[in-house]
Amino acid sequence: MSTAILLGTARNGGNTHQLAHHIADRASAQVFDLADYIICPYDYSHNNSGDDFLPLMREVLRFDNIVLASPIYWYSPSSAMKVFLDRWSDLLTIEKGLGRQLRQKSGAVIATGANAVLTPCFEEIFQLTYNYLGMQYKGILYCACEEDILHPQHLLHSFAMDDFVRKLHAG
Repeated sequence: MSTAILLGTARNGGNTHQLAHHIADRASAQVFDLADYIICPYDYSHNNSGDDFLPLMREVLRFDNIVLASPIYWYSPSSAMKVFLDRWSDLLTIEKGLGRQLRQKSGAVIATGANAVLTPCFEEIFQLTYNYLGMQYKGILYCACEEDILHPQHLLHSFAMDDFVRKLHAG
């Protein structure tokens, strides 16, 4: 199954960036860095339709799995990821044909944070969104990063990463 990873982080080369690219290598996935796109906040009047959101979604919808990668900031996704998620509303209003294509997709999450254990409220944001859109939710890969450092052993010896990639490839 083909996989797109949408990376929403403010720090190029940071923990989430490293983890997303490591998973992309293991899963033969393509990474789309939201920092490379102009995505305006959701607008009820849809005055933002000339930005990069819809062209990006048309590209992403070619993949079977849509993985959203974000660091955890104050128990929430990054601002770039939140803006991106808010814009999925466009797929329910002005681009319903694209939105219907999400029902055939699977979704998952990659996250890094300072807490030793993932707080449930973070995952619920994504899980509920995927479920609302009729997508199959395949889970989350969370990596706790002590003192804001992703240790090499996280990347080399993680059964959780192998399991996450297996879930992505499962039908």
